[in-house]
Amino acid sequence: MSVKRIMGTETEYGVSLAGADRFNPVRLSYDVVDGASTPATRHIRWDYRQEDPVNDMRGHRLERAAARPDMLTDAPQLNITNVIAANGARVYVDHAHPEYSAPETRDPFDAVAWDHAGDRIMQAAAERASAATGTPIALHRNNVDGKGACWGTHENYLMERSVPFDRVVRLMTAHFVSRQIYAGSGRVGLGERSETAGFQLSQRADYIHARVGLQTTFERPIINTRDEPHAVSERFRRLHVIVGDANRMETPQVLKLGTTSMLLWLLEHADGVGFDVDALCDSLELADPVDAMHLVSHDLTLETPLALAAGGTTTAWMMQVRLRAAVYEAAAATYGTDTRGEPAWPDRSTTSVMAMWGQALADVAAIRHADDAERLAGLEREAGRIEWFAKWRLLERLRSRRGLAWDDARLRALDLGWAALDPRASLFSRMERLTEHVLDPGRVDHAVVEPPEDTRAWLRAQVVRRFPAETIAASWTHLTVRDAQGGPFTFDMSDPAAFGREACADALSHAGTAVEMLGMLHS
Repeated sequence: MSVKRIMGTETEYGVSLAGADRFNPVRLSYDVVDGASTPATRHIRWDYRQEDPVNDMRGHRLERAAARPDMLTDAPQLNITNVIAANGARVYVDHAHPEYSAPETRDPFDAVAWDHAGDRIMQAAAERASAATGTPIALHRNNVDGKGACWGTHENYLMERSVPFDRVVRLMTAHFVSRQIYAGSGRVGLGERSETAGFQLSQRADYIHARVGLQTTFERPIINTRDEPHAVSERFRRLHVIVGDANRMETPQVLKLGTTSMLLWLLEHADGVGFDVDALCDSLELADPVDAMHLVSHDLTLETPLALAAGGTTTAWMMQVRLRAAVYEAAAATYGTDTRGEPAWPDRSTTSVMAMWGQALADVAAIRHADDAERLAGLEREAGRIEWFAKWRLLERLRSRRGLAWDDARLRALDLGWAALDPRASLFSRMERLTEHVLDPGRVDHAVVEPPEDTRAWLRAQVVRRFPAETIAASWTHLTVRDAQGGPFTFDMSDPAAFGREACADALSHAGTAVEMLGMLHS
């Protein structure tokens, strides 16, 4: 009953050849992923046997013959490169992008630390690839090229399968449409191909065209229905979220993960405390959620009315106020309250996320009530926490000073510069000192080289690190190593909360081989 749950992120990076108009992004992606590998671990393959991309949470399966090839992630091409990073993450080529899939973590602060560790791992890989190939490869943490292409920054949350999926769809639709007001990373251009000049809150919103669906690369839905839990499927489902932005700032990313986790907690526990989730969903159901997704992103006033299915209108800000109040009501019934009326939150992470959620809504309210002059001259603290607003202020000051239109190439270049991973080219790196940090100092440095200690990622990383020659394959749920006769021995670690340091350290310290260690854990 807290913000804590198994969660993680997947980040696809924009890749380009610096200074070149034409290049092969697939080839560059292979080079980057190869740059993340080491001679000792290069042979370890990714085990696709447990993946099931055509299984749908709505209770059916898509016929493989009817699936687009890019949906069949369990049918890898022979030349796709996969790397198990030192911190337990997966680095691989996803279509035309190098991707970093962070290791499993237990709360949003850890999730952000290991996610941002991926930026450093991928930048180092790009630098090694550039040196090896003699080509200057550049990576960007963003979601669009402004010319019609879009790539993902995905979130994953393990949740109880007992929650009716229709409830998940209804509540999460309201949340994903409205959370853009504090979680968006900002973008120059309106429309998939920047058909209209302007600036918007979210990079991803214009590419969402369906409310619910299995697909992730076309007709993208607000709610993705892929039923691939990477855990004990009888108990858990994995909510795979594809609508989020590639944030550079820590605060909006913790909020994005933390608020979503708290609303999943509400879904899991509402019945037990007598909270009527269905009534909440009825009051927040939008007449056209896809249209609302676009309207919210395009609305810099933060005031655009959104039509409700039951009649009347609301705003994204008011939807978030209602969602947070619902969590408070259920939590008060669960934990009781203190003298200030604050629920007795069970842990520090939950206390912090709920305070940050309240601060984010206060920040958005301040931005809503300020005109452009006030937004540019003040609200420094708000800009340090709301990423789209920080980017807008920077670009609007330049635009106003030089009389530029929003479709000016210089503004698009600055937008791209915000996303550059290379600190020498990154506009964000120069602005980062002005942003609010919520991670402990050194936390990302640690996450670059070490796995989380309280999930199965610890075992995955330790086996690959200590027994690389004996490791044949790895996946989120399994490890395959050579036994004493040279044959394969596959170890099942379907419980993502198991196999952390405390559970495995003794076996690791006493085992002389990988199969001996896994055998000790199996017994």
